[in-house]
Amino acid sequence: MAPTIAPVETSNDFPASTTVVIIGGGIIGLTAALTLAERGVPVTVLEKGRIAGEQSSRNLGWIRKTSRHGEDVPLALASDRLWATMAERTGSDVGYRQSGIMFLSRTPDQLAVHEAWLDSVAALSLDSRLLSAREIDAQVPGGRGDWAGAIFTPSDGYAEPTLASSAIARAAIARGAVIVEHCAVRNITRTGGQVSGVVTERGEIRCDQVLLAGGMWSRRFLGNIGISLPTLPLILSVFRTGAMEGPTNSAVGGPDFSFRKHKDGGFIVTQRGALDAPLTLDHLLVGSKYLIALRAQRGLLRISLGKHFWRDLALPRRWKNGNSPFERVRTLDPPINQMLNRDAHHNLSAAWPVFEKATIEEAWAGMIDITPDSNPVIDAVPGVPGLTLASGFSGHGFGTSPAAGQLAADLIMNNEPIIDPRPYRFGRF
Repeated sequence: MAPTIAPVETSNDFPASTTVVIIGGGIIGLTAALTLAERGVPVTVLEKGRIAGEQSSRNLGWIRKTSRHGEDVPLALASDRLWATMAERTGSDVGYRQSGIMFLSRTPDQLAVHEAWLDSVAALSLDSRLLSAREIDAQVPGGRGDWAGAIFTPSDGYAEPTLASSAIARAAIARGAVIVEHCAVRNITRTGGQVSGVVTERGEIRCDQVLLAGGMWSRRFLGNIGISLPTLPLILSVFRTGAMEGPTNSAVGGPDFSFRKHKDGGFIVTQRGALDAPLTLDHLLVGSKYLIALRAQRGLLRISLGKHFWRDLALPRRWKNGNSPFERVRTLDPPINQMLNRDAHHNLSAAWPVFEKATIEEAWAGMIDITPDSNPVIDAVPGVPGLTLASGFSGHGFGTSPAAGQLAADLIMNNEPIIDPRPYRFGRF
């Protein structure tokens, strides 16, 4: 089951030629399209299923700087500024609330991690600060957790994934972008080594530039042209409660739960201390690049070998212009881990008893594409002039999407980039 997103009237047809083709109608591709359309650049977005049908509508909606790598914070800061104007820019409510995000620590060692991060980003002049147990109780009343402390960033916040992508898509269309759903891109075409178009299931589109913003599918698309992008899958299970009075409008992350207010009056909840990590063939192919991350996060991962392995193995990794995996699987819809959702509900209720009687109105799961260092790739693809990549956002894509999409558009059009793109270069792997 997936959350229901606000409807968008997309196009049934596409032009024979355009300046930029964007592969993938998730929020990164859509923000890039909006940026290009605002600049008067002809752009066509091609989505194999429905726009925002995968992780762009299934994420938690958090928009944060807290605990990001220092080199990644400028992208988050730039996104804060763009989120603040997104409702005006799109003419629609995207659910943006700069209500703050708090991360709780149960032990002094956990709190020391937050303190070390705060020291590491001291030069960036963020508004993050450490809170005592008394300050936590004052800000999020009604709890009975024995907290060692917390880190809180008032300028962090959230938006609604089921509203934001649709609003951005409608705004891009209003400015001249063409968005086509149910149209998989099978391959790129090249003339003299330079990208000159894309081959879709409905025919070819000529273009000067291509942006690959395919999320979990980008690795497979690049693999077909002989390029290895190291990403691996993780699955996050989520549920939404019915409308209820809660302890705060801030987003709160505990060691083994998280929650934030939803536009319908309930709360979005997940088991923050556990993610499903289904094994695939890619673990054998690129898994060695993740050894450092695995040592640091092994306790969070629920590693399994099951149906996902065989389904993934059955999808082609090389193809010509037909039989692409993107036409076989229009939407990734991973199974919900109900046990993790029950754990999250139990752990949250133990900390804030008001959630004991919460009803679960909706549940879903989403698949996240993780890179070895948890930073995305936003860069020209080496050896393929005219092809740019914006993928591997490692669960951070929604929050940083306004600036990430703009950065991709800047690179495509050779404009001054919104932030220093070097942390996101392809070659770092």
